[in-house]
Amino acid sequence: MNLALDVYYHPDDSATVAGILFEDWESDQATKSLLKSIPQVAEYEPGQFYKRELPCLLALIDEVEQKLETVVIDGFVTLGADQRPGLGAHLFQELGSETPVIGVAKSRFNETPTETEILRGSSQNPLFVTAMGIPLTEAQQKIQSMHGEYRIPTLLKQVDQLCRSDKNEI
Repeated sequence: MNLALDVYYHPDDSATVAGILFEDWESDQATKSLLKSIPQVAEYEPGQFYKRELPCLLALIDEVEQKLETVVIDGFVTLGADQRPGLGAHLFQELGSETPVIGVAKSRFNETPTETEILRGSSQNPLFVTAMGIPLTEAQQKIQSMHGEYRIPTLLKQVDQLCRSDKNEI
């Protein structure tokens, strides 16, 4: 089972984390949707974003009963040309360095290598794919193969919308 995750931060320092479980990379349907409220998140620290988001992701992952084959996050696994650890690298480590983590970012981070870029649909704006536990080219192929004719794959758009929704905690 694969899991796509996203987090929305509320003005009151709470957050909503959403997850979409899916089996097939080409599917437009989630097997299951998950939503969890996080009452208090850490303050944002420049250069230490993972300290804020990682606990949110782990709180939802703890509720997943299925064995995870891959986790997809909104953001970077590694940062820059020297591949410094980003959110996804810290998540990969927390998951015992066994479950591959793929990061899909919509904006370029400083010195992001061009080999991380993929184009989807007719968009001329790339997505930036980084990964750990899986070769970069394989991670890019998986994201490229995801359902949707636009830049953002259908399931990644759904998890983004879900974390911004007003639905209750799972």
